[in-house]
Amino acid sequence: MIHAKYKTGLVFFPAFDWAISPTHPEREERLLYTQDQVFEEGLFDIEGIEEYKPDLVTVKDVQRVHFCVPDVWNVMTESHFISAGGAKTIGMAVLDRQVEKGFALVRPPGHHAMRVVHGARGFCNVNIEAIMIEFLREAYNIDRVAIVDTDCHHGDGTQDIYWHDPDTLFISIHQDGRTLYPGSGFPNELGGPNALGTTLNIPLPPNTSEDGFLYVIKNVVMPILEDFKPDIIINSAGQDNHFSDPITNMNFSAQGYAALTEMLKPDIAVLEGGYSIEGALPYVNLGIILAMAGIDYSKVKEPAYDPGSIRQTHSVTRMIEKTGEIVLSLWRQRERKKNKILKSKDFDERRRNIFYDTDGIHESQREKIRLCKNCSGAYKIDSTSDLGYHILAVHIPRKGCRECKELGYRWYDSTNEDNFDIAFLQDRTEDKYLEHDFRK
Repeated sequence: MIHAKYKTGLVFFPAFDWAISPTHPEREERLLYTQDQVFEEGLFDIEGIEEYKPDLVTVKDVQRVHFCVPDVWNVMTESHFISAGGAKTIGMAVLDRQVEKGFALVRPPGHHAMRVVHGARGFCNVNIEAIMIEFLREAYNIDRVAIVDTDCHHGDGTQDIYWHDPDTLFISIHQDGRTLYPGSGFPNELGGPNALGTTLNIPLPPNTSEDGFLYVIKNVVMPILEDFKPDIIINSAGQDNHFSDPITNMNFSAQGYAALTEMLKPDIAVLEGGYSIEGALPYVNLGIILAMAGIDYSKVKEPAYDPGSIRQTHSVTRMIEKTGEIVLSLWRQRERKKNKILKSKDFDERRRNIFYDTDGIHESQREKIRLCKNCSGAYKIDSTSDLGYHILAVHIPRKGCRECKELGYRWYDSTNEDNFDIAFLQDRTEDKYLEHDFRK
């Protein structure tokens, strides 16, 4: 009988009642073929691989992370509560030491959902990894978290949520944003002034194969993780880098994904994208599960796998190596650059226009953060959308100092119906969420 080297927990949630359209790439068949493959291969007969049923997240879990406009119920369906709950269930199983590793095979996905949510972006309404992480921080007192996003699309939502958090290292490995949605994720996107360098982006050229992905993991990601020393490693395990994916242009394989997982050694993986429903996902997921459990995956091969036909060119290899050198250099210079910025001013501002491609919503944001030597800084977001809402969202960080906490409450208390429809406050120092709806 086969035994798992690492006891591994799995959660499946195909979300039968949620799809953007019956023929959309993001639909329940994404997981049904994988579920069938797992049962056919007898994975649950392996001692040490266990299935868990997803619990639901609470509104409070969501409000630790998001400002949902006008409220959580207008943003989330039941499937979103269960999808995020599947990630939470696996996180709890790992932190309770019921298993050593866990994989949440759930949908809808989440890594394009930002701190403020007016609707769906990139098929994502809420950020299921971030909801899980902030629950685990509150319930288990973990501190330093590393998120390695291997989806083909830049994880711009996760980046936004942790842009100002020096205790969360976010690394996104993705197809170059000049060639793919959402058009972001370049090496100069390094995080906010209080957390400079803990956001790292590694854009890869189209037609990158496993040689390129595994080079980046071994030579760039692993040394940075060793420096950062996280309490836990999360893999946003998007699978749309596969050579057969219909909406991307990369050349990764099931063997490559399994090798990446073996090298990265994530504590928790959460499914993101991946739209080659029959030709890739059942095999990629199988490889990832076996690699997490420490079981031989060498025989896992998708029907169309031909290593020679997807091998990357020398020019692609050189581009990847150059990008890796740039990212490592930025990582090593982060403290010097951060200290220089913190000495130069008391506040920093940024303005952004955000398009919700799934729901067709335009949002305008103006953000202001206090540059603080004692914590990661209170900040406020003035947000309007063409749905008609004008909101102020105030965030006090988990380790917020007294001055930042007082400033956050002043910002929140000074809002009124002449300027805003709704004011929100996340006080993470007390795990408190306040809301004032001036329309009522």
